[in-house]
Amino acid sequence: MARTKEFDPDAALQAALELFWQRGYEATSMADLVEHLGIGRASIYATFGNKHELYLKAMDRYTEGHDPVLVTELAQPGPALPAVRAVVRRFADEAASPESRLNGCLVTNTAAELGPHDPAAARRVEISWERLETPLLSALVRAQAQGELPEDRDPRALARMLLVLLQGVRIVGKVSSDPARVRDGAEQALALLD
Repeated sequence: MARTKEFDPDAALQAALELFWQRGYEATSMADLVEHLGIGRASIYATFGNKHELYLKAMDRYTEGHDPVLVTELAQPGPALPAVRAVVRRFADEAASPESRLNGCLVTNTAAELGPHDPAAARRVEISWERLETPLLSALVRAQAQGELPEDRDPRALARMLLVLLQGVRIVGKVSSDPARVRDGAEQALALLD
């Protein structure tokens, strides 16, 4: 007869996500996970697989919670460029805030730490970036159709530029103690939409 789990797998996954987000993949050991999650190593392996599989599940949890908000923000009816500007400014504000600086963005952190040599992690990063780029592109196409964005602008290239900017904002914001650096960069990029 199978034993009943004596822990909440959902809560354990959330705790793992928070630890990986705070420390990164390489700096988080299985011993750290055992201690932080408050469950045995065998239970972690039986429920989530190895450390790498747990990390990937944590990434999936992270993107499931963050990506839908962006789509909702950018798909609102009415003028599209104010929504795009609001998203860019929100990213800059989050990146410059003392609370966000310590952890940064799990996707951006993963891109820098694991992306070059971990195909499964890189695939998840790419999916997250597509989930960011696609609603930006849709909003910019809508802005152009509504006359908010000049006809000579390429919405796809602008969406990609904003994606790169937003990822850079997260990296710079994580390290820089000068919030103006992130905010000024974001405002200069937004000027390209005029």
